[in-house]
Amino acid sequence: MTIVAPSILSADFAALGRDIALVEQAGAQWLHLDIMDGHFVPNLTIGPAVVQSIRPRTGLFLDAHLMLENPENYLETFARAGADLLCVHLETLRTPAAVLRQIKALGKKAGLAVNPDKKFADVRPYLSELDLVLFMSVWPGFAGQKFIPAVLPEIQQCREYIKASQLPVDIEIDGGINRETAGQALNAGANVLAAGSAIYRSADPAAEVKYYLAARPAEVV
Repeated sequence: MTIVAPSILSADFAALGRDIALVEQAGAQWLHLDIMDGHFVPNLTIGPAVVQSIRPRTGLFLDAHLMLENPENYLETFARAGADLLCVHLETLRTPAAVLRQIKALGKKAGLAVNPDKKFADVRPYLSELDLVLFMSVWPGFAGQKFIPAVLPEIQQCREYIKASQLPVDIEIDGGINRETAGQALNAGANVLAAGSAIYRSADPAAEVKYYLAARPAEVV
């Protein structure tokens, strides 16, 4: 089943409650929260106070993508704020396995994100600790970038390994997702689509959510 995770980075922050309700009513299962610190990526977005304000207003699964230096220092804060999944970047971690176990100890699902220059081989050692792998299909930092297709073979290798090993791990793709690239991602083996601009900057965001929910790989190529 395809999971649609609208990214609020592209929502109207003056009407955030409305924009979250809109995608929830359309059937989206997750909400993707791009949390940037201005250090690991050249942008600042939201912090735990925003996550805490969102939590009581939606039943959606909160997918917190922590684009932070030293994310282990903030895991408990975002867990208390109400995130359901804490996804950290491999590039920021000195002891990845220990940080992933720290997330699990907080009662949250653990995700590991990698930038477009990383390979499946970089994440494979940690798959037994994970609930989700996030492949970035743009360089993190800003919405609206062009999709990088070089990540697709890495997703395919990851899906084949997960299937062969019978691991309960989701594969998320984030960056440049639209009706064309979503099909490529689904064909490669992703099952969670984080989409921001394609949903929130479309003429009918609810229709976009419904399209991705109903799509099958062969239909959206």
